[in-house]
Amino acid sequence: MRNGRGRGIRVAVLDSGVEWDHPDLKDVKIADDLCMEESMGILEAQPGNRTDLFGHGTAVASIIHEMAPEAEIGSFRVLDAKNQSQSEMICFGARLALERGYHILNCSFGARLKSQILMFKDWVDDAYLAGIHVVAACNNDDFRKPEWPGDFTSVITVNMLDTPQRDMIFRNPPGTLVEFAALGVQVNVPWKGGIRREATGSSFAAPRAAGLLARILSVFPHTSPLQAKSLLQQIASGLPDRKRLRLPTLASQPAPA
Repeated sequence: MRNGRGRGIRVAVLDSGVEWDHPDLKDVKIADDLCMEESMGILEAQPGNRTDLFGHGTAVASIIHEMAPEAEIGSFRVLDAKNQSQSEMICFGARLALERGYHILNCSFGARLKSQILMFKDWVDDAYLAGIHVVAACNNDDFRKPEWPGDFTSVITVNMLDTPQRDMIFRNPPGTLVEFAALGVQVNVPWKGGIRREATGSSFAAPRAAGLLARILSVFPHTSPLQAKSLLQQIASGLPDRKRLRLPTLASQPAPA
């Protein structure tokens, strides 16, 4: 996939917004900059005003851009200044991204309540049927604990790894729905306010897989979600020293309420 750079592929970042004026994002091809808001009980999309309320989305977008520099990135702000959200807001943003023709949805968050399963499954299934790829983070405390959309079998779900390999993904051992791992421990990333900071979490591993997938799709554009997961399994490396697989106590991914 070395020839693929993401050209022609659109990646939706469902997150806290993106600070597009950050110096590290000046070369990004912006597809959308939207904010999901509720007005009089009705959800609607408004201009995002090039703003990240928390910093999380800016980091995620920068990692996708690092991996696939020619991909177009759209910001769908569904998380608030505390990096949290309502499930209805996330579902609305995800459906809007599907309607706007994005090829990949990056979901660096996880919902933990069983009541949220059917809400999330509805748009994840529609994405699968439409040939649209969903990439998600997993539980930061223990990747084996179920969270959604990461625990849906059609989703490419990624755990954090302490590794010097920035452009690789790794296979988790069989027996977990979190099938992949990538760099996500002590990563220096852009943040809101034009700064950079160190961050840890599967939130920062998922966009590496999303960026790699964008590179694959730019070469093989008709790859289905099922084919993509199989291909990633084939090109992923086996896990390095198990001591490098981190389960930190400080979670940096949101759990929508």
